[in-house]
Amino acid sequence: MARIKLAYLGGGSTRAAGTMASFVHHGAEFDGSEVVLIDLDAERLALIKELAVRMAKHAGLDLTITATTNRREGLRDVDAVLSSFRPGGFEARALDERIPLKHGVIGQETQGPGGFFMALRSIAVMQAVADDLAAVAPNARIFNYTNPVNIVAQAMTSYTDIPIVSLCEGPIIFPRGVAEAAGLDPDKLQATMVGINHNCWSTTHTYDGQDFIAVLREAYDGRRDDPSMSEGSHQLIRLALAMESVPSYYFLNYYFRDEVLRHLRGKATTRAEDIMAEVPGYWAHYTEQAKSDAPVLDPRRSRGGIHELELAIDAMNAFYNDTGEVLPVNLPNAGGALPGFDDDVVVEVSTKVDASGFTPLPQKPLPHAVRGLVQALAEHQVLAAKAGWEGSAADGVRALAAHPLVPTLPVAEELYAEMAAAHAAHLPARLQA
Repeated sequence: MARIKLAYLGGGSTRAAGTMASFVHHGAEFDGSEVVLIDLDAERLALIKELAVRMAKHAGLDLTITATTNRREGLRDVDAVLSSFRPGGFEARALDERIPLKHGVIGQETQGPGGFFMALRSIAVMQAVADDLAAVAPNARIFNYTNPVNIVAQAMTSYTDIPIVSLCEGPIIFPRGVAEAAGLDPDKLQATMVGINHNCWSTTHTYDGQDFIAVLREAYDGRRDDPSMSEGSHQLIRLALAMESVPSYYFLNYYFRDEVLRHLRGKATTRAEDIMAEVPGYWAHYTEQAKSDAPVLDPRRSRGGIHELELAIDAMNAFYNDTGEVLPVNLPNAGGALPGFDDDVVVEVSTKVDASGFTPLPQKPLPHAVRGLVQALAEHQVLAAKAGWEGSAADGVRALAAHPLVPTLPVAEELYAEMAAAHAAHLPARLQA
């Protein structure tokens, strides 16, 4: 087992309870380790620490758990950093979702203008984290869940030498979602998903040994008139059948843009506003369980239950315990593992993880029908990383104008000006419009 010192940036967030439950769930792999919870909110940090200590004790694990609001001190001498924070909180996410709708553009957490401005805020913090690590933990490695994970990783790999991988369960859950939408058994579907984070497609897909697309077409023929099927399920299956590839559900924003935009504009609240209404219940549940000698998180009353950020913990286990496991990872396209993308572009591909590091495995190219859009999104990713790390407002406008969801240069200029003003407290002066 690996004994490591891990710093958790975002250790007082709504996801932190589930993440620590996940770490404890895998605790035998890290027995004897130390976890330092780092966040801005001292009260919530103390609550998560108490809950995590009780979880570890109940599991009979030798885990040291501390908490601090001093980021640099919390990072001192760590081996690993788990990064999962949201600059500006859900209030900032609500702005990312609502402002674009005024301009006729989809507002979404990781896609389009919303994802771009979240990237700018996240990169500003990651620059400071990079400075801290250089000063107090120069050998640390980052396991990143801070969104948009692809743009954050693109910035860090382009401008620093800090080892970083970004992680997301998307390639695991996207195929299951398509199978479930069609009424099929997701456990029988085997699919390899590649591309960039939240924008990946399958290059191989079999269902119980058969071609999944053929099985999906037959299943859909039998269900297309089922009134219980949601509009999103219909769209997802139609997209898979049209492109003959399993999509990420985020692609509905592109291939059904008008329908998605109409739906979002017709809602009284955004997704962030819906989550904010649930947050007090999360904290009430965490407070309740922090008083128990045998804490158990109810997935209906918490974010993630015992499986939050579990892929990052799997990746740590594979690296520090040298397991050689193959996992979906976001990292530079070393050696052209994914054909059609530059070697320095961060891509999401199957990766072998062992003590030697993270080795992307050679992949089949994306189908021509879908490759161009993913390449365009990858170019936006590079432009967004540059704007966030060293760019100006003009660089930001260029990056926005390059995104497929932004229709014209005037719209990009208007969006940038309004969103930069709304997020001024979390952006460097050079990015102010």
